[in-house]
Amino acid sequence: MFSKSQNKAQNRIDTLIGAETKIEGDIHFTGGLRIDGSVRGNVTESPTSPSTLVLSESARIIGAVSVSHIVINGKVEGPVRANEYIELQTKSRVIGDVYYKSLEMHTGAVIEGKLIYLGETTQGKIEDKTTLLPVDKD
Repeated sequence: MFSKSQNKAQNRIDTLIGAETKIEGDIHFTGGLRIDGSVRGNVTESPTSPSTLVLSESARIIGAVSVSHIVINGKVEGPVRANEYIELQTKSRVIGDVYYKSLEMHTGAVIEGKLIYLGETTQGKIEDKTTLLPVDKD
């Protein structure tokens, strides 16, 4: 009846962006993606299947994030949209609005923006507001 496993992120990681890696440009992925490095661009899942994004303590994203399942322990500068589940761990910091359906927030996590619930009735109204951010090449 009360099953947390449906909301939890999958444990499988298909792609790893290492701690010393810097990516400039948008990332579109399927499956599981773990980021230990930095990304200047938008990070989105493929629309065909729900995916999982894990950001380690050393990870940083400057751009919009839109993924079904997200676990954050690093820093995101931009809006974050979790279509199913988001976990904000102790060292996480989000500078931007957080759109969520299910939220777990640990003590110490910081959000500098709004928390916006994606309930069944509001999801269609908010969907267009999570726009992707342009990437500066500076």
